[in-house]
Amino acid sequence: MNPEIEKAVGANIKRLREKAGLTQENLAAKLQIEGCDITRSAVAKIEVGQRHIYPDELILLKKILRTEYDELLNTDRSSF
Repeated sequence: MNPEIEKAVGANIKRLREKAGLTQENLAAKLQIEGCDITRSAVAKIEVGQRHIYPDELILLKKILRTEYDELLNTDRSSF
């Protein structure tokens, strides 16, 4: 995996989480309610690019953060 892509996607998730007014703990709890086995610590690691995102997590992040895959997966840093 490309660490720069992981960091960019993590930054997108953090930005969208903050825009939604959620803490890492809130986001982890919402993911857990939807059946995703994830902790606040794992969310933190995703946001800084230290942990990969699983497809089921990505699908739920799209739903919970009320966004599109393009916003989650955008790696064009000039669009920020």
